[in-house]
Amino acid sequence: MAGQLKEVRNRIKSIQNSQQITKAMKMVSAAKLRRAQDAIIQMRPYAQKLQELLSNIVSSSDGDTGGSSLATERPVEKVLLIVITSDRGLAGAYNANLIKMAKSAIREQYSTQFAKGNVTIWSIGKKGYEHFAKNNYKVTDTYKDIFLHLNFESVQACSQAAMKAFENKEFDAVEIVYSEFKNAATQRFVLEKFLPIPKVEKKAGAANNDFIFEPGKEELIAELMPKILNTQLFKAVLDANASEHGARMTAMDKASDNANELLKALRLSYNRARQAAITTELTEIVSGAAALQG
Repeated sequence: MAGQLKEVRNRIKSIQNSQQITKAMKMVSAAKLRRAQDAIIQMRPYAQKLQELLSNIVSSSDGDTGGSSLATERPVEKVLLIVITSDRGLAGAYNANLIKMAKSAIREQYSTQFAKGNVTIWSIGKKGYEHFAKNNYKVTDTYKDIFLHLNFESVQACSQAAMKAFENKEFDAVEIVYSEFKNAATQRFVLEKFLPIPKVEKKAGAANNDFIFEPGKEELIAELMPKILNTQLFKAVLDANASEHGARMTAMDKASDNANELLKALRLSYNRARQAAITTELTEIVSGAAALQG
């Protein structure tokens, strides 16, 4: 009986220690989430409007994209997926859902290219890289450490490398897999087309927009395209950063609640065992006293 009580006490102490860790991680993630949330909320309207502007210009050019090859559509033989995960775990199903979406895209959209070995993955974040490397996917580790020094310049280097590879016809399509931040408890997992630049579908009967380009269209598109694409990838990385901290904060909060429930059950079990031990001891004392009197 004493051994059983000691075992329950050790379990209670272990869970209390784990609960202290989860509470601390929740507080750290909450602090980081505030900064990450402010960054993406300020960035998102600007990035979305730029992306909309670029898509409208490309759509209104009627196939003439000012000599830029970034909007040129061609038969898809080689594919690049930029998968944005996190560097660390303990964020619930966050990384698992991103990896699942990337695999689903490969299986449903690019199965033929994958069978030929023509699907390449650039992983931003260590968790994605470790999984794809372990499962023998064609993955590159060049940009996996971006979150260690998260700034526009490091993301721009990745974006420019993707654009250069697309222009050199190393890839015929580039897509981004990331999580779009909604709030601390909600993320939307997105597969977004990066290159070629997607065009806006014209609604039936809608009038064509007549843009006046100043300076010339060719100069404007050549200047705008790389900058807007850099901004688009940076927005996706900021979205993923905020989503990671939100997912981790939520996961640690749930873990703390689960620890409370487990502690209640263990304390109840401990009290029952302790009461049983006391009752047994009292019974033995009374029996011994009765035996002596007899």
